[in-house]
Amino acid sequence: MTQMLQSSFPALYLVGALILLQCPLALCGCKIPPSIAHGSYKYVNTILLFPAEVEYKCDEGYVLVGKAKITCTFSSWSSPAPQCKALCLKPEIENGKLYVDKDQYVETENVIIKCDPGYGVVGLQSITCSENRTWYPEVPKCEWEAPEGCKQVLSGRYLMQCLPRPQDVKMALEVYKLSLEIEQLARRVGLEEE
Repeated sequence: MTQMLQSSFPALYLVGALILLQCPLALCGCKIPPSIAHGSYKYVNTILLFPAEVEYKCDEGYVLVGKAKITCTFSSWSSPAPQCKALCLKPEIENGKLYVDKDQYVETENVIIKCDPGYGVVGLQSITCSENRTWYPEVPKCEWEAPEGCKQVLSGRYLMQCLPRPQDVKMALEVYKLSLEIEQLARRVGLEEE
């Protein structure tokens, strides 16, 4: 049989003999490739029935960190298996922004929230993308902080200093104007009744 293989496929026989000399069958094969959380692998190619290369991919919502392909050489894998890290979507912060603004963040990445002028952070200012693809702790809010002396503004001239947005000032002035008209109407009605 050996004689027949040798005469029919001399190059293949020579390659097989060289592989066996360099690495006996008991030592050539690598152990089963390491499994990874939130991902899987597939064999890309094999040499003489031995797995030679595997390729990893992550489940949806996760990103591969490390080499996607690892190769079996001399009974060990060329590098450690990669990891699949969670992706968190950009948190929405009304009246605020993120110091590093991206569409997605990778697991263990920290984000710092900065509120717009006149607004303060309610909750922790720094949050982290966690393994389950959520933010920890909970995403904070930016709430308006009334400057000192602005809690009971009675006169329209102070509104510009105390309200954070022009549309809020416009609305407050309309309400103030309406209250003056109601007050005048009440006086007229009171005078007419006398």
